[in-house]
Amino acid sequence: MKIDFVSDVSCPWCAIGLNALEQALERVGPEVQATLHFQPFELNPSMPAEGQAIVEHLTEKYGISAEQVAANTEAIRQRGAGVGFAFGLGKRSRIYNTFDAHRLLHWAGLQSAEAQRQLKHALFKAYFTDGLSPGDHAVLLAAAASAGLDTDAARAVLDSDAYAYDVREQEAFYQQAGIRSVPAVILNDRHLISGGQPVEVFEQALRQIAAQEG
Repeated sequence: MKIDFVSDVSCPWCAIGLNALEQALERVGPEVQATLHFQPFELNPSMPAEGQAIVEHLTEKYGISAEQVAANTEAIRQRGAGVGFAFGLGKRSRIYNTFDAHRLLHWAGLQSAEAQRQLKHALFKAYFTDGLSPGDHAVLLAAAASAGLDTDAARAVLDSDAYAYDVREQEAFYQQAGIRSVPAVILNDRHLISGGQPVEVFEQALRQIAAQEG
């Protein structure tokens, strides 16, 4: 089974959804053999390099109060804990541009699917657990190193505009396909599961699609 995980590294529900999906894959294995590919989506493509204070950003973007932001943050923290993902309390104070992170993820995917998966996890941890900027090249290089990738090659990617066209092309492809929110989990190019669903939802979908498609 081919799985395309369309997401942004600054999306908390994407971190939750990835852990839940991986746990579902563990439950259905070895009955369902899947290859996981990470596809780019930018929640805030026009975000400047210095970023924006997260409470200010969320209240402006969604028209909610600071108290609602706090309540949502706590609900997300609890959902993350339920699937083994730790959101660092008080760590994440700003929203950043993630385009370079997507370029690096694209490059990692050319090395191997596992390297790309490990880098995705490292980037989620850097931002959500440790409160670091996914737009900071030093942070990106540290994440690449933790994923076992060649840091000199990663630096060469970041210091150039390598894979910028590829990332924008993939972003446009999924936007034109109707993806407006993430995570969007696409199975075998035909079946869409939207949002950071519970493990059981992913497990049921995986079993049903595997049975339908043999």
